[in-house]
Amino acid sequence: MKAIYTLCPDPDSTQRLVDALRVASLDLGFDANHIVVVSGEPYEGYEFSDSHAKSPMFALAVCGAAFGGLCGYLITSLSQKAYPLPTGGMPIAPVWTNGIIVYELTMLGAILTTLVSLFVGAHLPNFGEHLTDPEILTGKILVGVTDPPPASTGELENIFLRAGAVEVREFPGSARR
Repeated sequence: MKAIYTLCPDPDSTQRLVDALRVASLDLGFDANHIVVVSGEPYEGYEFSDSHAKSPMFALAVCGAAFGGLCGYLITSLSQKAYPLPTGGMPIAPVWTNGIIVYELTMLGAILTTLVSLFVGAHLPNFGEHLTDPEILTGKILVGVTDPPPASTGELENIFLRAGAVEVREFPGSARR
């Protein structure tokens, strides 16, 4: 992966740069999905941060809970029917003990689905290259374009510098002024 990026000091300058990059993306021949913003903390109220704020995790957890509850019900009811003991028409296990198993498998389904969707949403584990910079830990915000067309790197540098960037860097590579 190749990238060209800069570090912004605050979220306002980051938003201006992201907007400028989105406008220029059509002219420069790259997709707006190639614009990357990396920060050490979330910034609420900014469009560059809010676009990643929505997650289907709640709906997936509800589906996982429903699937777990269905599995719990099927395990208890089918296992009682699989062992035809003479009980005089009564169930082998009372409804309350079946309810405990259904409840526990409902919670297990919700928890496991939440964990899986958390790992998938966070792209973990990810053994590929990551666009990052040590200065993110000091509060700066990285804004870059991954895999830009080679003919557009000069214009991207100009966009970064017009937006107030002090230094334009390449990944992997070195810094340019």
